[in-house]
Amino acid sequence: MGETLLEVKNIVTEFRTADGQLSAVRDVSFSLQKGETLCIVGESGCGKSITSLSIIGLLPSNGKITSGEILYEGKAIHQLPAQKMRQIRGNKISMIFQEPMTALNPVLTIGYQIREPLMIHQKLSKREAIDKGIELLKQVGIPYPEKRMNQYPHELSGGMRQRVMIAIALSCNPGLLIADEPTTALDVTIQAQILDIINRLKDEFHMGVLMITHDMGVVAEVADRVMVMYAGKKVEEGKVEEIFDKPKHPYTIGLLNSVPNVDDPDFELEPIPGSLPSLDEQISGCRFHLRCKFAKDICRIQEPPEFKLSDSHQVFCWLEGDN
Repeated sequence: MGETLLEVKNIVTEFRTADGQLSAVRDVSFSLQKGETLCIVGESGCGKSITSLSIIGLLPSNGKITSGEILYEGKAIHQLPAQKMRQIRGNKISMIFQEPMTALNPVLTIGYQIREPLMIHQKLSKREAIDKGIELLKQVGIPYPEKRMNQYPHELSGGMRQRVMIAIALSCNPGLLIADEPTTALDVTIQAQILDIINRLKDEFHMGVLMITHDMGVVAEVADRVMVMYAGKKVEEGKVEEIFDKPKHPYTIGLLNSVPNVDDPDFELEPIPGSLPSLDEQISGCRFHLRCKFAKDICRIQEPPEFKLSDSHQVFCWLEGDN
């Protein structure tokens, strides 16, 4: 077992709306070790990104962690004042956002956006920060890095912009990298290159990586462990081989059956019926039971507890109560 880097304990994240409080993350717990990649998977709207924004302290103004704890290197960070959190964000914990065109400032050069965190957090001079920025662009495979430093985001392709985001995120050698759908909207060749860069730099800097994705192909490529979320809840967690070879929750099985398998000529796609419930929808029992073909009476009445299948594999499903 490696050294624990991040612990999320029973967090509840809620949003204040005109209709009252809405829970987006519901009593979610997990941990991440140094040098490990944990992938959080699930449909859009299941709470993956809100979980990551809760960790890094970038929730919208109407969002708040109402209970639970977030510990980074054993220290609570979920209630830090904004100034203290700014010292951690971009320094010890960095994030690659889903859409680099909106995450990068369109009116500032690439060089300015790379050197800014280096000058703030690392106290480098402008010249030192420029030299370090050029080196970072080389590390993420950007050609002609000196030229790129003087360009603006709109002058770069989507893949190049995502590489710039990775360079900025890694500029201060963070212990934890959060990557929110880092390969969305990129073609498969560029997607593979981005994942290779993240994997290589993770090993080089011994970072923990928290990857947010809905793409099970990405999960198979990079994950050490997987956490499956549905409607704000964790429904299954395990090592990547346990999730792919022995999935137990019907939702996890549904996600895997929704992915084409080109190696099996007899494979048929089996989409999950129905759609994800809205945040304000009141559902008793298991939140997946409305879409589950295995649902029993107890599933409609009572939330399932955690069933431990091994030291590393847990599932929240009443079907395991029969075993």
